[in-house]
Amino acid sequence: MRLEQLQAYLAIAETGSFQAAARRCGVTQSTVSRQIQALEAELGVLLLHRTAQVKPTVAGDTLLPRARRICQEWNQATQELSDLMLGKQPELCVAAIHSVCSHFLPGILGQFAKRYPEVQLRITALGSDRSLKVLRDGLVDVAIVMNNPLLTTSAEMAVKALYEEPIEVLMAAQHPLSRYTQVPWSEVVHYHQVTFKDGYGMQRLVQNQFQQYGAELKSALELNTLDAFRGVVRQGDLIALLPQSALAESYQDATLAVRPTEAPCLMRQVILVTTQDRLKIPPIQHFCELVEQGKILNLAVA
Repeated sequence: MRLEQLQAYLAIAETGSFQAAARRCGVTQSTVSRQIQALEAELGVLLLHRTAQVKPTVAGDTLLPRARRICQEWNQATQELSDLMLGKQPELCVAAIHSVCSHFLPGILGQFAKRYPEVQLRITALGSDRSLKVLRDGLVDVAIVMNNPLLTTSAEMAVKALYEEPIEVLMAAQHPLSRYTQVPWSEVVHYHQVTFKDGYGMQRLVQNQFQQYGAELKSALELNTLDAFRGVVRQGDLIALLPQSALAESYQDATLAVRPTEAPCLMRQVILVTTQDRLKIPPIQHFCELVEQGKILNLAVA
């Protein structure tokens, strides 16, 4: 059974004429006749009384409402797909790490809204691993995260490198490490840390760095918001290793100190990830282009 056969049958049932049905379907009358004959042969029943006024048989009346629903569903599906490829979608969902949400995306959101005012942009702050999971599950359209090749190398993923930034040490203003212009790693490893929760790329990055020094990461507390990091660190001897973009407000806070580390400087790479099919949808494509353009501004600010 083919869709055009149902469309031909529906046209005949509604117009009462093979000729009128052919005009509606944009084909010849003989084509409509062959489509109905093939449909009746496949179903094993007569669907139409071939009289002056063509009418459905009992079997035809049984098929009619289902044929109508199938054709309506198909028309709606094709319209929705057409709208999608024209950029007519109700929302665009993005999952991003917290520092990106706070300091990288705000300037981009206004630009996107000017181009697609009817598309609601939804931004959710999540850790890198969680962001990539919801992208794979189809719950978001774009993820902006720390690079993790183990999670981004599948064929359907489209990955664009955005920027790299150094990891620096956040501490209280009077912390012993504040005396250093550049904090040696041999000193960093002795202090208890405030770290991101499991599933955040930063925790994995810091753990790998400590392993290279043969040291154990002393995680005293796990958090997931930048405000919480600042609030805890300013109270005592705990320190935190955070990316430069996450420390913008800390530089202006007299109760806190930020210091780079001695070489080798620990760096993190931030990437944009979506899927190959989503890149063909105009609003998503435009958003990704804005993000790529915005990375230059981000580097200038950092």
